[in-house]
Amino acid sequence: VVVGPHLRQGRSGQWGQSGVVAADAEQRLAVGGQHDGVRAVFAAALFSATPSQAQPTARFGVWDNSTNPNNVMTYEPFEKGGSKLTVSNPSKPGDEWSYVTFFDGQFRPVAGQPGSETAVEVIDDKSIRILNKRDGVVYQVVINTLSEDNNTINNEYIRMDKDGKITGVTHVTYNRRKK
Repeated sequence: VVVGPHLRQGRSGQWGQSGVVAADAEQRLAVGGQHDGVRAVFAAALFSATPSQAQPTARFGVWDNSTNPNNVMTYEPFEKGGSKLTVSNPSKPGDEWSYVTFFDGQFRPVAGQPGSETAVEVIDDKSIRILNKRDGVVYQVVINTLSEDNNTINNEYIRMDKDGKITGVTHVTYNRRKK
């Protein structure tokens, strides 16, 4: 069920759903074998975001994709209260992209991906919502959830067409690299 297919920017400059409702995404997640907790996080993430200053620092470090050794995320501090995410491929040094955020929902350019921008908002003390835009169109929402022990990140990638209709949902787990 799609109530209204578009993401919209509010007066504050933050982005939110104008109705790509969790029912369709929930159904797709259920078909993919995901559990109720993922659906609950996804539904909550679509509709709410609240500021939290303590949360971003828990992500600082290097994170390895559990199924693809050529996909590594590195979170590091950026200026006051911000974070920089770099995604790299160890088998291709220099083949990376990155963005910075202050977790304020504002779109900022993605280095290494011409025409791309990313906006990040805090959902709660463990989850963030990441909106990816290419050539002015939001094509993906990522719900990034940190485990209770802060050593695992679960990402739900929700892909959308140009009208905001959900076209696919995938899941990736990242494990904190041990020092």
